[in-house]
Amino acid sequence: MSLGMSLETTMLLALATPLAGSVGIALVGNRQANLREAVTLLTAVTLFALVASLFPAIMDGARPTLTLGEMLPGLPIQFTLEPLGMTFAGVASFLWIVNSLYSIGYMRANKEMNQTRFYVCFAIALASTIGVAFAGNMLTLFICYEVLTICTYPLVAHAGTDLAKRNARIYLGILLTTSIGLQLLAILGTWVYAGTLDFRDGGIMAGAVEGPVAAILLFLYMYGIGKAAIMPVHRWLPAAMVAPTPVSALLHAVAVVKAGVFTVLKVVVYLFGIDYLTEWVNSDWLFYVAGFTILAASTIALRQNNLKRMLAYSTVSQLSYVVMATAILAPLSIVGAALHIVAHAFGKITLFFAAGSIYTAAHKTEINQLDGIGRRMPWTMGAFAIGALSMIGIPPTAGFISKWYILNGAMDAGHMAAVAVIIISALLNAGYFLPIVYAAFFKKPSADKADDHGEAPWPMVVALTVTAAGTILLFLFPEVFIDLAQQLI
Repeated sequence: MSLGMSLETTMLLALATPLAGSVGIALVGNRQANLREAVTLLTAVTLFALVASLFPAIMDGARPTLTLGEMLPGLPIQFTLEPLGMTFAGVASFLWIVNSLYSIGYMRANKEMNQTRFYVCFAIALASTIGVAFAGNMLTLFICYEVLTICTYPLVAHAGTDLAKRNARIYLGILLTTSIGLQLLAILGTWVYAGTLDFRDGGIMAGAVEGPVAAILLFLYMYGIGKAAIMPVHRWLPAAMVAPTPVSALLHAVAVVKAGVFTVLKVVVYLFGIDYLTEWVNSDWLFYVAGFTILAASTIALRQNNLKRMLAYSTVSQLSYVVMATAILAPLSIVGAALHIVAHAFGKITLFFAAGSIYTAAHKTEINQLDGIGRRMPWTMGAFAIGALSMIGIPPTAGFISKWYILNGAMDAGHMAAVAVIIISALLNAGYFLPIVYAAFFKKPSADKADDHGEAPWPMVVALTVTAAGTILLFLFPEVFIDLAQQLI
């Protein structure tokens, strides 16, 4: 039991809490900004408490299932919590608290318009994220996945400019086209051949699908999961950088991209099954596509001067670590894939928080404007340095742990191409992150009087300090997430 309730009741409350919070935020509106933001924070804290209360039972082997009805006979809207979903839900719900605190400082300091709509859409996005994490079958996951796409569209278009609207259409168009045109087709094929869409240990494809049909379904799933941003269906991600920084943090660390790589892992582990893919389906192409995406996106990031755009291409690269690790199909690499979802979440949200703080305090958006900024914003740039080290995979950060598992999984499988990709991409990551850190702390600051500034508002500094500290704590105390990840294999 959790909080004196059944596990299923707790799951239902976790799904409903962000939706109830969105209604509360809308009712309060712009008239009472303090109360609106208090409702946001209270909702986020409540959600995390509910999700965290489920953790002991999941670790003890419980797999609570909640059914909300059937769309068709044998096709229920069903939620089942397992270790990977517990990991995703725990990270997303915790980071929503931090992101909400950050958003308060950012939205007020930059006098952003439509703040109530912003917080409402954010809450709905978290509700759909929890739905993705809890999904017990592919139908339920698909529905929550689509709701997440639609409710984040207003967040991408938040600025209301022609550029924001155009990029938001790119965002929506690519994600809906891939999911409806490819992923839905794969889901229908799975239902026809396997007779079920349930997520099961060992998968559901063995004995149901063979040869070319299985390979086609795998292709449709992998490219239908557009949120995983493997090339060439990645353009939505840099396009979405027109959104306010808290939205970028949501897209890149908390919800959208994590829903993508989470779905990739769910499909491989619980629909196809690792043993089935290893023995019967040629999935080597997925490794090569992911490896190419890692290296190509890192190379593009190396050439960027806009800080958020560089971080966007870094995200495209880092997501494909999860896809590549999954495609290796080795036990340790699967563990590494799950761990990288967590490590990337904390490291990348820290980097985006820092970018937003720089914009808010110094009004700088370009990398070549950051000389000496670490002397005026030591907390912000110190956190940025920690996030950067995690993206490279250097201790003592969480990124080292996840990449260590992926590297060992590749070596155990004799996959030397994967080893080469990891080493080369680490050098590329260092090539675009370390010069920023060096310039911030060791180059002379500009003499411009406009550069006479300090840190961003305290809620923003507190938020980025918490996530940077979390990145180090995950290196020092990774056992909880390692134990959850090992249950996948």
